[in-house]
Amino acid sequence: MIMPRIGPTDLNAIERSPTSPSSLTNKISEVLGNSLAARAKVESYNWETGEYRVVLQGTLDLEETKFQNP
Repeated sequence: MIMPRIGPTDLNAIERSPTSPSSLTNKISEVLGNSLAARAKVESYNWETGEYRVVLQGTLDLEETKFQNP
């Protein structure tokens, strides 16, 4: 299976709003799938409203040939 390539300039697409949870899931999956390392941190959660803040941090794999067919 070939993963779509994502580069640093594609990260801006994640911030576009409004977006559906499904669309955001796909965008985040692409970023994580093209990362060498990743981690998540829950910065805050409001028990009264259900609002949360999660921060993702990682390193994109910038190797040009990683997802190309041999």
